Amino acid sequence: MSDLSNTPQTALTFVLDGETFGVDVARVEEIVDPLPMTRAPNADPFAPALVNVRGSIVPVVDLRHRLGMAAAEQRPSSRLLVLNVLVDGEPTRVALMADDVDAIVETTAAEIEAVPELGLRWPAKYFRGVARKNGVLVILLDEQTTFPPQAA
Repeated sequence: MSDLSNTPQTALTFVLDGETFGVDVARVEEIVDPLPMTRAPNADPFAPALVNVRGSIVPVVDLRHRLGMAAAEQRPSSRLLVLNVLVDGEPTRVALMADDVDAIVETTAAEIEAVPELGLRWPAKYFRGVARKNGVLVILLDEQTTFPPQAA
């Protein structure tokens, strides 16, 4: 039986409100400059708008809202991450606004620590762990709990 604790896991890191988050790079379809957003009437605040990504309409998810962060204006470094995630078992494209896209990092399961309940500003259920990379604490998103609308 092989040791999975040393199997490399690759994440794209991005910044929101000064914190570094990571998402499985296999979920990232593309990174684009911010696109014009169309507000959806009566939409859940977690997915308030839609964007046209190369001819496909994609819901924009507001991770700031999910995590209880204050809204923020777009910055010159803001980017839209287009992700493929599972929502209710179905592959779904979503767009996520990030203040900045940082890097691609490799980690192993052995390097990922549990999210501490004490002192965390956000619900731990949205994260699969934390890892230290290049002197920075990277909070790894749990795509199964972070992106479905009912997870709020």
